[in-house]
Amino acid sequence: MREEFTHRPVLLEECIQALAIRPDGVYLDGTLGRAGHSREIARRLTTGRLICVDRDQAALDAAEDRLKQWRDRVTLVHSNYDRLDQILDELGLDGVDGMLFDLGVSSPQLDDGSRGFSYMADAPLDMRMDRSEGLTAHQVVNTWPEGELRRILTQYGEERYAASIAGAIVRRRADKPIESTLKLVDVINSGMPARALKEKQHPAKRSFQAIRIAVNDELGGVERMLRAAVPRLNRGGRLAVITFHSLEDRIVKTALADYARGCTCPPDFPVCVCGKTPDVRLVSRKPILPSDREIEENPRARSAKLRVAEKLKEPIKIAAVGRERKME
Repeated sequence: MREEFTHRPVLLEECIQALAIRPDGVYLDGTLGRAGHSREIARRLTTGRLICVDRDQAALDAAEDRLKQWRDRVTLVHSNYDRLDQILDELGLDGVDGMLFDLGVSSPQLDDGSRGFSYMADAPLDMRMDRSEGLTAHQVVNTWPEGELRRILTQYGEERYAASIAGAIVRRRADKPIESTLKLVDVINSGMPARALKEKQHPAKRSFQAIRIAVNDELGGVERMLRAAVPRLNRGGRLAVITFHSLEDRIVKTALADYARGCTCPPDFPVCVCGKTPDVRLVSRKPILPSDREIEENPRARSAKLRVAEKLKEPIKIAAVGRERKME
């Protein structure tokens, strides 16, 4: 049965405004998902082109119907956005006029209980965004050392009870493998104090997030994408990135700030000697947040943050960024 696409993508109007779309421009949606953002980009193109990338083949299959009205100007690519250089090279493109990345797990992946992303539905422990890749949540949960489980729960899930949860997982799997999502939820609950189980947030949320990030190398992928994205933007092009948790947002914020700052010399240097110049300007110093109305209509938008940068239209000459400072 063909899936109906009735959702409204997060920060849609803000993303379209941020990209400043030209009808003849070339754009890349690095996280196609349900194609909600892609539809709005494609409908604004005339002679332009949109490259839609997703690591989940199911998203690409669904997009054939979702984007059929504009299929002549859309190129679908099965790949991970962290392979941005390879994707553009294979398409014969030196650069694009805008890029959009909507990070994290997509709504279809969450809604499809069989994918193993949800702690609300029973399913095999999978959590792969790309089902052709090897590592699964089952392998992480049942084979990774206790110390490594504790590390990812702490680092990727910011879980206060990481040590006790990791210990509970190792003890349970010593008896028999943990096979399903709800079995994992039960183990997570057993490793948490009673007061934590009464909190508003689901007790397994942070642990599931951590395991999912580890399975898909999400944070490493974001870092690799950002290293490639700005160099492949055309002058005046825009980069828009939506994040959903502090770990992603910190990476994006730091990377864009570095691209906007340019010079990396120590503050006590009297003049710039590194020769690095700014590549972008930050369109908004603070992240763009969803409106109260959007959050009410779509609770998943609550934690979304949009950061936008524009590639400088002209490179700044090194002489122009020379700095004179008084030595202390």
